[in-house]
Amino acid sequence: MFIILLIQLIKFVSTVDYDDNGYLVYCPCMGRFGNQADHFLGALAFSKGLNRTLILPPWVEYRYGEPKSTQVPFDTYFRVDVLEDYHRVITMESFMENVSSEMWPINKRISFCYTQRSGEEPNSCNAKSGNPFGPFWNKYSIDFVGSEFYGPLNYDSQNQIMMEKWKLKYSASSWPVLAFTGAPASFPVQKENLFLQKYLKWSEDIANRSKQFIKRNMSGGGFLGIHLRNGQDWVKACQHVKDSPTLFAAPQCVGYRNERGPLTESMCLPQKTEIIKQVKRVLKKLNGTKYVFVASDSNHMIDDLNSAVQRLEITAIRLQPANPHLDLAILAQANYFIGNCVSSYTAFVKRERDVKGLPSEFWSYPQRKKQKHEEL
Repeated sequence: MFIILLIQLIKFVSTVDYDDNGYLVYCPCMGRFGNQADHFLGALAFSKGLNRTLILPPWVEYRYGEPKSTQVPFDTYFRVDVLEDYHRVITMESFMENVSSEMWPINKRISFCYTQRSGEEPNSCNAKSGNPFGPFWNKYSIDFVGSEFYGPLNYDSQNQIMMEKWKLKYSASSWPVLAFTGAPASFPVQKENLFLQKYLKWSEDIANRSKQFIKRNMSGGGFLGIHLRNGQDWVKACQHVKDSPTLFAAPQCVGYRNERGPLTESMCLPQKTEIIKQVKRVLKKLNGTKYVFVASDSNHMIDDLNSAVQRLEITAIRLQPANPHLDLAILAQANYFIGNCVSSYTAFVKRERDVKGLPSEFWSYPQRKKQKHEEL
């Protein structure tokens, strides 16, 4: 029996493929899914720039009534095999189970940050201070024995000189794992990394459920997908439009330097009347549309929309119960899409649709000249 177990162990060890070029892991600790997705694309580019395997972090979710964040395995929502077409990746679960003991022993776990973070320990990254930082690393029983401040280096993967500086200072032989307190990426995603969206393919589960919903609820015609961001936190955020001309994901429509026009409050928080007018304008130019699918963080405006498009024999519907990831997958398949210029959630949909060559536009953009009468 002992010999059989030994043979099985030897076979297992021989199948574990360690990457001598090193690994990169980080906590996606800023914002919700949209922000985390922007950061992921940047981290993916950065890991390729350093030629290190990217450890795919779980998605951090904040669920109503739960005091701490929940960590959802990366492959719950996305396919790992498609990402491998671009660069080497491994899920956090697989890394911790099969690789960490050899490549990242407990006494070698150092957290990386640009400069010291406030927290319990002085002169430290305090990588586990606060939520979601603590729950994220605790999920995998990871504790850090020290901190490393990497400033003034940055994570611009387009800068080859910078990438060489990283490799020189943090060689894979001395630093097999670079563990970042936060994502080594900018927000919003750099223009040069937008193309990486094509490697983010929905998991079989999400893809199938989205197609089933469309088939069961929107068969017999095309559908317009819209994203409405109107919760109280968003209302407050939009008050900063005047002081932040590239607020959040705004570069997706106004450009990274506002070269495509100014950001307006209406683009961030359009009024009901503006939303209905724009929906009608779009429906006017679409043939065979029978449905308006609505995704929202708060008010879906289903009654308002149904009243507005009743004469056209078009029905507004939403997903129940709410599922933001399923919403995203459905919106990506719409015949046409209207989203919020400032929202990173919309940005995810827009990038996926751009990859597929599907048409999209934003609320109140570009600005239209007011007309006396605007009827369908």
